[in-house]
Amino acid sequence: HGETEMRAELNMNSSSSDVNQSSSPFCLLGLGYSHTLNTCVLEAAVILFLTILIISGNLMVIFVFHCAPLLHHHTTSHFIQTMAYADLLVGVSCLVPSLSLLHYLKGLDEELTCQVFGYLVSVLKSVSMVSLACISIDRYIAVTQPFSYATLVTPCRLRVCICLIWLYSALIFLPSFFGWGKPGYHGDIFRWCATSWQTDPGFSSFIVAVLYAPAALTVCFTYGSIFRICRQHTREITQRHARFGPQGNERGERGEGCPDKRYAMVLFRITSVFYVLWMPYILYFLLESAGLYRHLVASFLTTWLAISNSFCNCLIYSLSNSVFRKGLGRLFRQLCSPCQGLGCCMEGKKGPALPRPRPAPACHV
Repeated sequence: HGETEMRAELNMNSSSSDVNQSSSPFCLLGLGYSHTLNTCVLEAAVILFLTILIISGNLMVIFVFHCAPLLHHHTTSHFIQTMAYADLLVGVSCLVPSLSLLHYLKGLDEELTCQVFGYLVSVLKSVSMVSLACISIDRYIAVTQPFSYATLVTPCRLRVCICLIWLYSALIFLPSFFGWGKPGYHGDIFRWCATSWQTDPGFSSFIVAVLYAPAALTVCFTYGSIFRICRQHTREITQRHARFGPQGNERGERGEGCPDKRYAMVLFRITSVFYVLWMPYILYFLLESAGLYRHLVASFLTTWLAISNSFCNCLIYSLSNSVFRKGLGRLFRQLCSPCQGLGCCMEGKKGPALPRPRPAPACHV
């Protein structure tokens, strides 16, 4: 009889501990949890910090593009702004796990919230990745076909390309809603995502085949070709200068080298940092999908390291591009001036009128 009572008491204790565990906040890192705060302090701090950086950084990029007309002379500015808007939405979406950790989203369905959040972040990061590939293609066309570039890359084709980027990114992750695999670990801040939503080798291979691999190969081929052409161009100018001496516009060509090389270097830095930050995430994604390695802390760290790239894009661009730096300084001066706000921005635009290209007669794709 005594053994029966002891077993019943143990069962009651284990059931009560299970209830307490299920009601306690889910914490991937398992660190920084305090019953008095009733939240995962470390995870909430990391996510909130990244959220603030991403939102403020990309808002700065958007405002600088709005206030610096010279940046619009490059067709790649359309893709840069697309990346900025996508990264800004990533920062806004990061408020969801932050509020969940702080127990402000108790009434939401965890499974649905997890799926929607993971899908949206995956789509937005896909937009950034495909935009980087399109930027490299744009620079490749500008270097290899400079005389026909204006007829090949028209404003209408740019708009169509940007729409296709969003549509393609939305479609390739859609099968995850129908039970085929998991798009990523962005939703693993929720218990259901981390414990019940499993990766699938077929779906992971599909994402690598249609997104990661083509984008990476495109970037490697185009930038490799650009730098090879620029190096050959600089060598030819140097040889002509050594043989015939500096003559007229050759002196300017020699000083300038390859006109697109400096701008391509800025974009190459952005692309390189993107893949450096995303490579641990992609490797872990493949390892877990193949059943070789699984660790909750690794999924959290690699995921939020990759998401931090949404802030790095604007940081690298602002530090590397001289026109962007001038626009940033102009924006700060206008914000600190007595007339304040974006109204000054519009007045600044009305200063020296810049020559505008003739509008395209029709929208021919």
